[in-house]
Amino acid sequence: MIDERFVYLAFLFNLSGTASYLYAVIKGKARPHKVTWFLWALAPLIAFAAQLAQGVGISSLLTFSVGFGPLLIFTASFFSKKSDWKITKFDLFCGLVSVLALILWALTQDAFIALLLAIAADGVACLPTYIKAWHHPETEDYRAYLFAVIASLITLASLQTWTFVFYAFPLWTFLVCSIFVVLIKLRTR
Repeated sequence: MIDERFVYLAFLFNLSGTASYLYAVIKGKARPHKVTWFLWALAPLIAFAAQLAQGVGISSLLTFSVGFGPLLIFTASFFSKKSDWKITKFDLFCGLVSVLALILWALTQDAFIALLLAIAADGVACLPTYIKAWHHPETEDYRAYLFAVIASLITLASLQTWTFVFYAFPLWTFLVCSIFVVLIKLRTR
């Protein structure tokens, strides 16, 4: 276990990944899937609120950055002329399922259920971008996901308390982003 203040380093890594992806969006090299990136902002920011309510403390900073970064990217996608990814019925279905999970959390007001449903919502929100990355890996920038992997590992290593509300979102972030890194790197070869 490392000092919990290393979370600040994790936060910087994640912001670096966000900056890299934002740059790729602005240059037209990355084309974010709007449904996914919106939900990637919403679910972690709700999970962040749940973590704060449970007194998680500074280790929740990663969860905040995992939500705030996608919010910036989602916003930037409206200003990039090459960010024209078409939204399909499947995308809308995934978005609906994700939003439903978040509404269920709001009805329960339980932090454990909030994190579980936020992760479920985030997982469903990943599907359109996984599909896009499989078919068009050139529209993604793996570095954003790689920085998130590093940030989540640092956060996990700095945890002082190992309960679900503390480790769930950093572990989820590590798993999801690791898959994206491998998928994008393998498919671009």
